[in-house]
Amino acid sequence: MLLPTFGSSQNQGQMEPTEIINSLAEDREAYFGAVAPPIIQTSNFAFRTVREMREAIGGEFIKHVYSRGNNPTVEILRKKMAALEHAGDCLITSSGCTAITLAVMANLRAGDHAVCVERCYSWTRHLFTEILPGFGITADFVDGYDTMALKKAILPNTRLIYLESPTSWTFGIQDMRAVAALARKQGIITVTDNSYCTPLNQNPLDMGIDIVVHSASKYLSGHSDVVAGVLCGSEEMVARIFRSEYMTFGGIPSPFDAWLMLRGLRTLEVRLERSTSSAKQLIAFLEQHPAVERIIYPFHESHPGHSLARRQMRDGSGLFSVILRTDDPLAVERFCERLRHFLLAVSWGGHESLVLPAVGLPATHSDSGHGLPLNMVRIYAGLEDPALLRADLEQALEEIGMKYV
Repeated sequence: MLLPTFGSSQNQGQMEPTEIINSLAEDREAYFGAVAPPIIQTSNFAFRTVREMREAIGGEFIKHVYSRGNNPTVEILRKKMAALEHAGDCLITSSGCTAITLAVMANLRAGDHAVCVERCYSWTRHLFTEILPGFGITADFVDGYDTMALKKAILPNTRLIYLESPTSWTFGIQDMRAVAALARKQGIITVTDNSYCTPLNQNPLDMGIDIVVHSASKYLSGHSDVVAGVLCGSEEMVARIFRSEYMTFGGIPSPFDAWLMLRGLRTLEVRLERSTSSAKQLIAFLEQHPAVERIIYPFHESHPGHSLARRQMRDGSGLFSVILRTDDPLAVERFCERLRHFLLAVSWGGHESLVLPAVGLPATHSDSGHGLPLNMVRIYAGLEDPALLRADLEQALEEIGMKYV
């Protein structure tokens, strides 16, 4: 699989993901031959002449003036992520929520309307329902499986369509090519959250989407020690957001966090492969277990978006959900609390395996916006031995009164 480099792919050719991750934008001769890029831990940059300063301030999108805008360590990461996402450029932000907020607020004004996929990330929904109305912006939520439903939701003042494919609880899939074509005809900007797949398993910009965002706290950093976000798009789009919302809101990562992400990227391919493989092994066990009513996973044949997922995605991921065969929320709690090798925690994409029950979410914080079944449990397969994880699930399932037969 070949990916374009940062900037114009016509001018710079194609690169393999491993080459992007390990070599692109790294000038080792400039920093003493060090294998790992340096952490340029500075807030400010000095100039030799007033003219040099003036030119740098006027071109801060590509020059170094003040680390709220452009920092050399962050810039290396920015170039790698742009190339991995087949983008013209990229911004690194202080969190995934920051990336989402920048992408949305940069393209909406008072009086505008947005369409958002129904079962999106809870804080994305909060942005559209609680924050944006205060700026005179309205939004409607629709079933992302149905492109016609998205089309019918478009109003004369619709300026943005927000997708998340797959979503992170029910793994809803949207037809990004169809939605992008529909939106482009009407001059509507499209944004997609690609955190679940990473650029290795899906590239929405290739399908016509305008902006791709990531929670880099997940697979991209991969060690559960960074909170960061990514925003990718055309060079024109990213430059516009940089010069306005990015510089104004100041939601930037520290150089150290950018360096931690660069370190995490080195092993992204092998971590993603291991996590996905382990998840599929656990699913094969769980789908036959009498205590499990249903598996929810985009690459599982029972999933309503299965065929579309296979057309859009190169593979699944390590995150899936199960519906347990019980109507007792306390049984679900006992199952989760009995697990020894799955941590009870939010997020996913790190080295550790995780479990998050819907019953553990406050009703006002549900990712669906309408409540999740209380017998739903989200499971993330980390990097532990899958046989160990299977045995752990098996012993914990005894808590709801059924043994594997």
